Amino acid sequence: MTLDDALAQLRALCDPARATGLAEYHKAPREYLGLTTPQITELAQSWRAEMDVPARVALADALWQTDIFEARIAAAKLLTQARMKPDAEAWALIASWVPTFDSWAIADAAAIAGQKRLQADPSRIDTVAEWTKSPHHWTRRSAMVFTRPWTKQNHPKPDELAIRQRVLEWAAGYVHDPDWFIQKSVAWWLRELSKHDAERVRYFLANHAKHMKPFARREASKYLTPAQAPEQSVPPAEE
Repeated sequence: MTLDDALAQLRALCDPARATGLAEYHKAPREYLGLTTPQITELAQSWRAEMDVPARVALADALWQTDIFEARIAAAKLLTQARMKPDAEAWALIASWVPTFDSWAIADAAAIAGQKRLQADPSRIDTVAEWTKSPHHWTRRSAMVFTRPWTKQNHPKPDELAIRQRVLEWAAGYVHDPDWFIQKSVAWWLRELSKHDAERVRYFLANHAKHMKPFARREASKYLTPAQAPEQSVPPAEE
């Protein structure tokens, strides 16, 4: 599968009216073809099935560089796979995309691919930690989105709990950021964590909710019962 072949298949499904709507909605100045997410997913899955990992990484890189909206989504989907060996080049490519994010849809598609690679090698969290210091708000947001899988364990192992707590420390700094997308990323992370570790979320909100935007506080506490509302600053017991 060459870049020209992939682009030809994407363009064959072009919907000009939908492309105009996507451009108006996302606002980032780039070419839009008007494909739906299922259409992009189906194409990416068909390409992935016939290519080895190095070829997929090479095509993903080429698709990303076109800066076409659907091509960038397809690039991310090419690398979205739990088991991928070797995966060092895939992770390096995904991480290199982060500073270029300018659209939530593209950023989130790439983040799903990044989550898989981060779960495959949690030591990569040190790279993600550097993103929290970036002046680029999409990069800072990515630190929360890439680590979302660590909100989902009911009984985290010590290393999983350590990452969970590390991300909460980043979140504690993020609550002072007025940017809507940063506030939303913290709220989503806390909301998902509350399904599995309500006590830790309650503790976080008791100490930091006052710095969050009202919408973020509401989102973060969406699944907390009244009995779990943030009333005190008692740290949760370590597991």
